[in-house]
Amino acid sequence: MIHFLTTCRFGKWWGCIPLLLVSFFLSAQSSTRPEQVRIRYAKGFSVRYAGTYKIVHILSPFGKSTDTARYLLIPRGKPRPKGFAGYEVVETPVRSLVAMSSMHIGLLGFLGAEDVLTGLGNLKYVSSPKVIARIEAGKVKEVGKDQTLNEELVVAMHPDLVMAVGTPNARLDRYETLRRAGIPVLVNSEWVETTPLARAEWVKLVAVLLNRETLVNQQFAKVEAEYNRLAALTRAVKTRPGVITGTAYKDSWFVPNGDSYMARFFKDAGASYPWAHTRSTGSLPLNFETVFPVGLKADVWLNVGLTDADTKKGVLGKDPRYAEFKAFKSGRMYNYSKRTNSRGSNDYWESGAVSPHRVLADLIRILHPELLPTHELYYYQQVK
Repeated sequence: MIHFLTTCRFGKWWGCIPLLLVSFFLSAQSSTRPEQVRIRYAKGFSVRYAGTYKIVHILSPFGKSTDTARYLLIPRGKPRPKGFAGYEVVETPVRSLVAMSSMHIGLLGFLGAEDVLTGLGNLKYVSSPKVIARIEAGKVKEVGKDQTLNEELVVAMHPDLVMAVGTPNARLDRYETLRRAGIPVLVNSEWVETTPLARAEWVKLVAVLLNRETLVNQQFAKVEAEYNRLAALTRAVKTRPGVITGTAYKDSWFVPNGDSYMARFFKDAGASYPWAHTRSTGSLPLNFETVFPVGLKADVWLNVGLTDADTKKGVLGKDPRYAEFKAFKSGRMYNYSKRTNSRGSNDYWESGAVSPHRVLADLIRILHPELLPTHELYYYQQVK
């Protein structure tokens, strides 16, 4: 820039006008960039800026046709602009939020915005000390359980926004009562993203709602850089231990599909995953007989189960055949339950969603301890 101005000073001044305009435009763009988010990984939502307004599209990945929810984010007190028919209006910054899943707490915690939360689908499964304190102070109400919603209570609370969980059977018209009451509903389907960074990037959506773009850009950049650094450590590993994940529940054994974010975790951690070839997101239901031969050979058993599977005795209590698994015999069994509190709530499902670098570091330490010899497991612990 200094060189450019020096050149203009001794040249014809009118020849500098186009360059000055370009320079001014680039400078303006640079100065506003920290206040906007750029979505690089997530496929389930998009954000566009139009002056003081923000345009958000949420894409439902369920069903044969894509169901798109459209939102117009307007600065509080500003009039609704023309030309956005069919868009649901959300005033920003959002001051009160009802979340139907405790997993959404991690999104708020990443931004230091727990004080925005005024309602939860279930108060039991909470790990965040800040949110627990708000619950105990009566500042967060329970608005439903098991995906049910007390609509009368929510209407009486009249939050600025309700964040629901995206599921195959949760269509947008399910929340028509709330919409008629002037309460916008945003469906969060982060769990069907195909990579851990894409899943974590949903925190940018929350930042857009709270006008905290600058903060989220700074924070997410650190997570992104660390995750990519860790993933690079395993690219040249000579051996990839075979892994099995989960346990059977009733008649089904659900394993991550090959296009799920969990399968990507296994790949980036340097594992060999038996169902990496399946082309779908979410979970793949299998029967015990299909998974059992894989368990006999798998080197490491990950995500063994809930708190009742934190000991080998507890695992055998579910099914004595688990004793035949190679990982059971060697002791290479690990569960993501280290950060479980006295309420039975697990921080893996809260902060873990926005801290994929910590999850990946744990997995690399388990699968390739020589690559991270000093790392202390954060979410995972060995089943003994």
